[in-house]
Amino acid sequence: MTGESERGFFMTFEGLDGSGKTTQIRKLAAWLEARKIPHTLTRQPGGTPTGDRIRNLLLDSKSAGLAPRTELAMMFADRAQTIQEVIEPALASGQVVVCDRFTDSTEAYQGGGRELGSELVLQLHQLLCGNLQPDLTILLLPDLQASLARARRRNAGNNGPDENRFEQEKDAFFSRVYAKFREIAARAPVRVIQIDGDINIDQVHAQVITALEARLKWPVRSKIRP
Repeated sequence: MTGESERGFFMTFEGLDGSGKTTQIRKLAAWLEARKIPHTLTRQPGGTPTGDRIRNLLLDSKSAGLAPRTELAMMFADRAQTIQEVIEPALASGQVVVCDRFTDSTEAYQGGGRELGSELVLQLHQLLCGNLQPDLTILLLPDLQASLARARRRNAGNNGPDENRFEQEKDAFFSRVYAKFREIAARAPVRVIQIDGDINIDQVHAQVITALEARLKWPVRSKIRP
């Protein structure tokens, strides 16, 4: 990007665990790197030392007793810290920021899955996050049952930290999450690009790049094209 005053571009990936977000973020990072586009990758929960400690509490299956509003408050504590420490500085320096989950996930999981409603989530986002909105959101929504099966299979074979708390929820919980993601996409059709179905990894990546190129500001796009 040109000039110190040029603000960066904020992009988020959303969807259930098992939807392919991690794979697509890795492919996008390689694409940005190959074009020498300055970028920062982060995730939620996590992404900062404080956020990683919050993540451990939120996702550990031993935290089964968390009240829904406690869970919601922890999600926003993590997000506020990441915005302050990672996202805003990177945007101010003109980078493309790619975040694995943002407030759409909180609206879907806590607002929908926990049945706290969207209004509370959006009010907290405005209060604690300055109502920061992504420039582009990629919402991956393959088949619900296929996503759940992949996520549960992956976590069952994971030798790393225990991050199985949400995967232990019943299918009705995830049906509410899935429906709320669709509601968000319908409400924000310009910002949210919804990619449905179990298409292959390269086909999804192609759609991601098409959406990104269409929205990047010209100083960035000029670096993409020879």
